[in-house]
Amino acid sequence: MLTDPFMQRALLAALLVGASAPVVGTYLVQRRLSLLGDGIGHIALTGVALGWLIGAALGVAPEAFAVPGAVVAAVAGALAIELVRRRGRTSGDLALAIMFYGGIAGGVLLIGIAGGSNGNLMQYLFGSISTVSGSDLVLTVVLSALILVVGIGLRAALFSVSHDEEFAVASGLPVWLLNAMVAVVSALTVTVAMRVVGLLLVSALMIVPVAVAQQLTHSFARTMGTASVVGVVVCVTGLTITYFQDVSPGATIVVLAIAVYAVAAAVRPLVARRGPAADPHPDLPDDVELPPGPRARTDQEVCT
Repeated sequence: MLTDPFMQRALLAALLVGASAPVVGTYLVQRRLSLLGDGIGHIALTGVALGWLIGAALGVAPEAFAVPGAVVAAVAGALAIELVRRRGRTSGDLALAIMFYGGIAGGVLLIGIAGGSNGNLMQYLFGSISTVSGSDLVLTVVLSALILVVGIGLRAALFSVSHDEEFAVASGLPVWLLNAMVAVVSALTVTVAMRVVGLLLVSALMIVPVAVAQQLTHSFARTMGTASVVGVVVCVTGLTITYFQDVSPGATIVVLAIAVYAVAAAVRPLVARRGPAADPHPDLPDDVELPPGPRARTDQEVCT
């Protein structure tokens, strides 16, 4: 398997996506925007179809502009969602719903105009990692590196904005810029993971490893690191399974991630029950004496 050039590119893409997608997913879970990846994925489908349309108009291979078109559309859509969320009168879930339906409809319409078929969209909807080309891999490496640099390098500021936006404003942080940065990085993550798990399942790869990590850790930094490890393991394992079995790689990776979450959720109560109760304040002595409070009055004293 490791000597096959197709699998070499596929494994490297799976490794990069598995490490970078949960980093962004950690911020989305903290912001309670777990479905944002789905909304951006549907918008990216319109970008894929738009890339096909441009390629057909220029007389080149239609798929040559599919990934760049998805990047542009996903970034524009993510910024639009963030703008609506902050300043628009439409609620966040309604804005996401509009993006869901509009993205799918736009993709199907444009791909027909470009001379393609709905079957051409299937590899982008559900992933087609075996068709990763050299140019796709280069773009994946660049975008994954950018995601990791922003997600890890600005972790303190992004966590502050994601955890308590009002506190971030009071602290003098550029909240709008940081929120826009999270939206853009989320869009880049969707386009990076498009080839591995597909646009319809990309949100699962961003969120489920984070849910697994939350079962095992109690801090934001450890959650992010553990989620990345889980993402790499399920991506590489799922891709290995699909090399020997003719099954969908994206669906296999997502099912593996959900299975890991189910095991972690089942084991966590057993481990917590067997272990000793943790001291909530280990830095304080246990023999602190509290001053005596006011004596509680009896019912007779209250009546009198």
